[in-house]
This record gives sequence, C-alpha cells and structure tokens, in this order.
Amino acid sequence: MRTGSHARPAGRRLAAVLLAAAVTGASAAASRAADTVVLRVGDQKGGNRSLLEIAGYGKDLPYRIAWSEFPAAAPILEALNAGALDVGYTGDLSFLTVYAAGAPIKAIGGTKSDPRTQAILVRADSPIRSAADLKGKRLAGTRGGWGQFLISATLEKAGIAPSEATFAPLNPVDAKVALMAGSVDAWAVWDPYVSFATLKDRARPVADGAGLTPAITFIVASDDAIATKRAALQDFLTRLSKARLWSLDHLDAYARTTADMTKLPEDVLHAAYTAQRTRPIAIDDAVVKEVQEASDRATRYGILSRPLDVGRAVDRSFTAAASN
Repeated sequence: MRTGSHARPAGRRLAAVLLAAAVTGASAAASRAADTVVLRVGDQKGGNRSLLEIAGYGKDLPYRIAWSEFPAAAPILEALNAGALDVGYTGDLSFLTVYAAGAPIKAIGGTKSDPRTQAILVRADSPIRSAADLKGKRLAGTRGGWGQFLISATLEKAGIAPSEATFAPLNPVDAKVALMAGSVDAWAVWDPYVSFATLKDRARPVADGAGLTPAITFIVASDDAIATKRAALQDFLTRLSKARLWSLDHLDAYARTTADMTKLPEDVLHAAYTAQRTRPIAIDDAVVKEVQEASDRATRYGILSRPLDVGRAVDRSFTAAASN
C-alpha cells in the first residue's frame, strides 16, 4: 500500500514537471513567432514570387513573407506610400512619379531589360509605318510611366510637337482593346504585352525604346522598412538577384513554368524573356546617371511634377553590400 501511496505524489510531480515544460516550450515558441520578421511584399501575377519559387530561392527564409498580389505596379506604389507594404517593384519612371509626389520610399535594387522590348505598336492593317507617321494620331499608353515617356521621347526624336498628336492615358488591358477596335492609332507598351500583341494579334512595332528609355525596373522599399527590416530586405534582394541570373540560363523552364502559373501562352513568355534578357543591376553611378537623364526629360515632358535628384531617391547600400 505504501508503494501505491508514494506513486501518486511522484506521478503528480512528474505531471507538474511535464506541464511546466510544455508551458515553457509554448511560451518560447510564441516568443520566437513574435520575434519573426514579416516582410510585406507587393507582387504581380507571374512576378517575383513565381520567379523565387521556380528558381528554388524561396525556401528556408530567415523571415516570413506576406505576399500581396496586385494587377499592376501603380497600386503597389500606392500601398507602399500608405505604409501597407514594405517592398515591391515598378518601372523606373512610375517610381519617380510617386517619389516626386513625396512618397516615403527608395529604390534599393533593380533589373535592366533590353529597351527594344518597350515599343509603340500599331495594327497589322495600319497605314502607319514609322515614327514620322504618328503625327496627328491618337496614341495610348500609361500615364506617368514608360508608356507616356516613350510616346513623348519618340515624338521628340521624330520632330513632332506634343500638340501634333493626342495622348490617350490607358492601362495596358484597355489600351490593347482600344487599339484592336481602332479607337486609338498606336499603343506604347512593354513586354510581355509586346510579344503577345505581335505573336497573337499580328500587331507591328513602329518605334521602340532603344536610346530613349533606361528600361529599368526598381525594387522599391518604404523608408520605414529600410530602417526596421534591413536584414530581411537585403536577403530578399539577394535571393531575387540569384533567381534572375538563374532564369537567364533556364529560359525554357522559366517560360514553361510561368505559363502554367499565369495561363499566358508559353511561346509568348519565351519570346518576351528571350528579348528582354532581364538581369539584376547594382545601383551605381552609371545607373543613377542614366535614370537622372530620363528624369530630366520626363520633367521637361511634364510627366514629373518637379525636377528630381535621382541620387536622393535611391539607397545604394543594399546592392553595394550584395556585391561585397
């Protein structure tokens, strides 16, 4: 009997120890969860999330990514400005347009594509054969970004005054519909829209961005995230650069897998990726100089609200650290 009477207190003591250990473990796990950095990332369908997953660089993160998918770059910039995102990506001029308006953001990295993959397209049956034929025509493109800039730069190069053509501010989806319906004469856009329109809709390019546009896509972070989540941002940027380099050597696999994810035609994506040859860049003196020249032209065209010092709009420390 005494054996049984001693067993019960011993059992209770063991249970108490196990319970305490469980509580301590749960508290530690909760503490670790609370300490985990969450990086709020803005993306578009078939964008950086897909790239990281396809290339295999989205695993074993030392932080957690909360992905948000947007239909275009403009709402990503709006969310960054509002503090709802930590990082996203957008074209160089769209970024500068929002930065010029006072958004608390900086470009921390980026990629560069072949500028010929930004083009002004016309229908297959259009009488327009060159940039000179754009005089007096109605031209569609995105306001405050690559579309409007390419139209302005192309008209200037052709010696056509801005007043001698009509700019129709339309997003890519609406602009394509307008072009095919004949309500606009030409459409300024970028890949993969260019490849889709030329391969599937028999559209023709009459001008492109060669010598006119930087064709840079910036990785953009909020000032708050730069101050409080630097290590996570640095790791994210490094992984994106590695994934982008992987894609250049695996265009077939990249196009095939992205086509499965986005339901876009594989031949369109393969053509776009092959033409773009998108590669990661460091934000160095050459990049700042090239974007500064485009910024000054955009100010002259009335796309930017005021002159900008591009050097103040970028944070070079991230790509500098990645190269060391």
